[in-house]
Amino acid sequence: MQRQNYSFTSESVSEGHPDKVCDRISDAVLDAFLAEDPLARVAVETFATTNQVVVGGEVGLTDPDKLTEYMGKIDGIARDCIKNIGYEQEKFHWRTCNVLNLLHEQSAHIAQGVTGERGDEGAGDQGIMFGYAVNETAELMPAPIQYAHAILRRLAEVRKDGTEPTLGPDAKSQLTVTYRDGKPVGVSSIVLSTQHLDESMSSADVRAVVEPYIRDVLPDGWISGDTEWWVNPTGKFVIGGPDGDAGLTGRKIIVDTYGGAAPHGGGAFSGKDPTKVDRSAAYAARYLAKNVVAAGMAERCTIQLSYAIGVAKPLSIYADTHGTGQVDEAAIERAVAQAMDLTPTGIRNHLSLNRPIFERTAAYGHFGRAPEADGGFSWEKTDLVDALKKAV
Repeated sequence: MQRQNYSFTSESVSEGHPDKVCDRISDAVLDAFLAEDPLARVAVETFATTNQVVVGGEVGLTDPDKLTEYMGKIDGIARDCIKNIGYEQEKFHWRTCNVLNLLHEQSAHIAQGVTGERGDEGAGDQGIMFGYAVNETAELMPAPIQYAHAILRRLAEVRKDGTEPTLGPDAKSQLTVTYRDGKPVGVSSIVLSTQHLDESMSSADVRAVVEPYIRDVLPDGWISGDTEWWVNPTGKFVIGGPDGDAGLTGRKIIVDTYGGAAPHGGGAFSGKDPTKVDRSAAYAARYLAKNVVAAGMAERCTIQLSYAIGVAKPLSIYADTHGTGQVDEAAIERAVAQAMDLTPTGIRNHLSLNRPIFERTAAYGHFGRAPEADGGFSWEKTDLVDALKKAV
């Protein structure tokens, strides 16, 4: 029996958070390689600290001779990301920070297990991946993480368009959502820490700036007189980004997914091309879970997929509807396998992942976003509903 009355908390971080700066650069580098070579194999990690960005990892191209040519673009890609995010601090500035490029050719021993004929690849690594959907928001996402993202996305908009010039790029949000009869009905606490450029601002001053936007984003009636507000609770927050705290690709995997409301296989997404099942199979699992819920087969669904390096087909498919299912879970497992080819090649083809669509995923969540005309967030479509119903 599911709990019906409880509180649950999720956090998000902004695009200016040090780890998200690194995720953004890694995904921008990935997109640059995919734009030139849709079959590129890329695994990029970024580290950032005071006035320093280090980009490392492996790249495999259809034409290896072009690797040196493409390498010359990395410096500019990193600076463009930092500039777009908004960092022009004395000790972290897009124009003056040092960018060190340590990318190199992909290991032949890794390539041999996954390359095949570039049409029937094995999985890029072993691992387990989870997808999740729940009908408590229009996006079929858990409410705490969906609204934590929405708050920071809105603050980034008004910062960048000049409406709120005192806000800085670095920020974190956290929402504790109250559930009654299994549905979200309110917010018992709101935590927001945001960088501000005016050193004279107090926590109360910052709250006065951000509170109207938070109220606009949250559903009507969710904020009450009993809601606790914690805005910049430690005081001033002027030094932000990698100058205040070092950043690293892949350290915000719970922020990237479901805010802790669902299991996580442990693999990060950013900087990895879609042959890596850490990323593509997690997208596929979300796609399947969302379509199961959209089809009315369950109010809540978790899908797990597992893979072995060099092996194309998933080793297992597991479905859990958490007691909300209208269809037997074993039937759902059979249906998703019938409705979608879950090999790495099948996933990439079905979701059209061999394209430069990944930089935009680096902040505010990989899930719960609207599908875009150029193929971005294709895993958020609900176009598999009829096929799943037919398979069942």
